[in-house]
Amino acid sequence: MREVFSCSGEIAASIARGAQDRHFAVRTILLKQGDKAGTTFLLVAGRAHALTFSSEGQEILLHEFLPGDFFGAVALSDPSPQQADVIAVEAVRAAVFLALDFLRLIEAHSCVGLVVSKALLKQLHATSTRMVEQTTMSVAGRVHMELLRLARAGDGRTIRPSPVIAALAVRVHSTRETVSRTINALERRGIIRRDDDALFIVAPQRLEELIV
Repeated sequence: MREVFSCSGEIAASIARGAQDRHFAVRTILLKQGDKAGTTFLLVAGRAHALTFSSEGQEILLHEFLPGDFFGAVALSDPSPQQADVIAVEAVRAAVFLALDFLRLIEAHSCVGLVVSKALLKQLHATSTRMVEQTTMSVAGRVHMELLRLARAGDGRTIRPSPVIAALAVRVHSTRETVSRTINALERRGIIRRDDDALFIVAPQRLEELIV
């Protein structure tokens, strides 16, 4: 807690006392759409996705939560219904607080409020970016952008493990077939290369030029 909130050991201990250290298996539903969440999650390890479905039944990724992110009832005294299912896409470890207890921590410690504010602004920026991309880019352009984004999370050229086509389709709000065709076209042109456990961006600049 001390590292997350950049606080003293005494404050970190006070925060930790209010949390349960929980572990969740892959595909566990952490929060269910429509429910009123009475808990606040601080993701410590793993990844979780906020997912919903379009009227046509297509799965839509609203947000990806990474270590250090908060979700659930965050800074709310009267939680509203969940807008999406939050599902563990990797084994997840989280510090879970009762929502009112976490709200009291925000009110009592400025370091907690500052970290939560920064985290929520980061989430808002990520969601806004995805909305802009969805409305201004072609499907192929969104695939190209997502590949670059995933690669930049590492060395800028390597995505390991290689992204699953169905999961990539959810990220870019498209179909598996369309994404597969886009990936195959990039591979034929030598812009990317795939092996058993990774996808390599051979020509990052060329890939960036294709984002339209």
